[in-house]
Amino acid sequence: MANSPEMRASDADRDRVAAILREHTAQGRITMDEFNERLESLYSSKTYGELAKLTADLPDVDLRNRPAKVSPAALPDSRMHPGMRAAWGAWATASGINWVIWLIVSVTSGDLVYPWPLWVMGPWGVILLISTVLGGNRHQRHR
Repeated sequence: MANSPEMRASDADRDRVAAILREHTAQGRITMDEFNERLESLYSSKTYGELAKLTADLPDVDLRNRPAKVSPAALPDSRMHPGMRAAWGAWATASGINWVIWLIVSVTSGDLVYPWPLWVMGPWGVILLISTVLGGNRHQRHR
């Protein structure tokens, strides 16, 4: 039995449309602002007709047969686990902020202050380095 536009939609129907909207956002068809607007409308929608209006201007997406992702081996920096890349990014950001604070204090005091950011970035960096080297590609072996 076909779903008529007046029939009430379920939470599962709304979740399916949300997944379709996420895929269209990932593919660049809609912006994040449009995605957020449509998502607000989505969760206030009550019928299949209201759900259909949210994706009427978008092509059909088969979420089961999505385009193949680029092989991790094809990307030079993708050998590192995403969590480890995020940890290195956090380390670099915190280190940079500490060095900027150190520089501001040194310039405003008129004298070079002891380089205390080394105590922040040193131990943290050593732990990250050891984790990166010894951790290797453990996540790829378990696949």
